[in-house]
Amino acid sequence: MRTGKVSFGGVVKEVCLAYVPEVKVDDYVIVHIGFALSIADPKEAQETLNYLQPMPT
Repeated sequence: MRTGKVSFGGVVKEVCLAYVPEVKVDDYVIVHIGFALSIADPKEAQETLNYLQPMPT
């Protein structure tokens, strides 16, 4: 099973890449319960990250 490391705001986790065999290093992916489900548009992904940044944890 193909896996890769994904950074979630600095927290790095290993996820399964079986559903996105075409994914490349530096791509943004949508992850759910340890599985990368799809590749995200870089511009939209960055806008989402910017939106979520000021949220308190």
